[in-house]
Amino acid sequence: MLKLNIKNETSRLRVVVLGTAISNGPTPKAEDAYDPKSLEHIKAGTYPIEADMVLEMEAVAKVFEKYEVKVFRPELIKDYNQIFARDIAFVIDDTFIKANILPDREKELDAIQYVIDQIDPIKVISPPEEAHVEGGDVMLWNDHIFVGTYKGSDYSEYITARTNMEGVNFIKDLFPNKIVKEFDLVKSKIEPRDNALHLDCCFQPVGTDKGIIYKSGFREESDYMYLVNLFGKENLFHITREEMYHMYSNVFSISENVVISERNFTRLNDWLRTNGFTVEEVPYAEISKQEGLLRCSTMPLIRD
Repeated sequence: MLKLNIKNETSRLRVVVLGTAISNGPTPKAEDAYDPKSLEHIKAGTYPIEADMVLEMEAVAKVFEKYEVKVFRPELIKDYNQIFARDIAFVIDDTFIKANILPDREKELDAIQYVIDQIDPIKVISPPEEAHVEGGDVMLWNDHIFVGTYKGSDYSEYITARTNMEGVNFIKDLFPNKIVKEFDLVKSKIEPRDNALHLDCCFQPVGTDKGIIYKSGFREESDYMYLVNLFGKENLFHITREEMYHMYSNVFSISENVVISERNFTRLNDWLRTNGFTVEEVPYAEISKQEGLLRCSTMPLIRD
């Protein structure tokens, strides 16, 4: 049995699910795009090809191997996008929570059923139907759980609005001893530079007291200030609108001092090294064209 344990984003990683780009399927039609960045690349004819994305994901798998992390991969579904493991489920403490994801993505959960079968069934939970919550919006920070949401009255019209207040309240009820803080995120159906698809598109902690943040990803300045006050402004790396578009905040921590980052994130990677981090650089620019990066394609199951 897998004894799940996830309390934060940065403790030493032991077991993880990494998505796969094999048999990813043809380029989607514009009307089938789930997010504005994918739509932009579909229209421009620059949507990523499978071979490139497979190479990128294998580079991450090699880093995990280097650090002796046990890696599970989804069973293959022919011609189907299975890259973004974080969307479909996530772990809080010792509990595996299935996301109420877009209905046509249910198959992705079936593809990791062999992993779920290794977890105590009592610890596997599905939210009620009205509660939407995706892993990219759920971020653990010891006694805190940060949850990205969208509070606009037009929530139902936004395919980019992935976690609702019912989802936030579901997390609050499930973990009454945690400080659950929701963040109202900026959404756009048409401009990826103004769309925080998930919380990890505009914020992520690194190390023990630092974080990467995009101020304009938050609809309310008070939400941004909450993180500034918690972490300290001097400990936050502020990214630009263009850096947010390239997904600078969507790195992934193997430990408190080792971060996997995209090799083109020069300004961020320099800052990380200056602050004592080991940066494992990988190519991930093709995958990022689907508005997801390293955190989106990984689902940690066990950390120290």
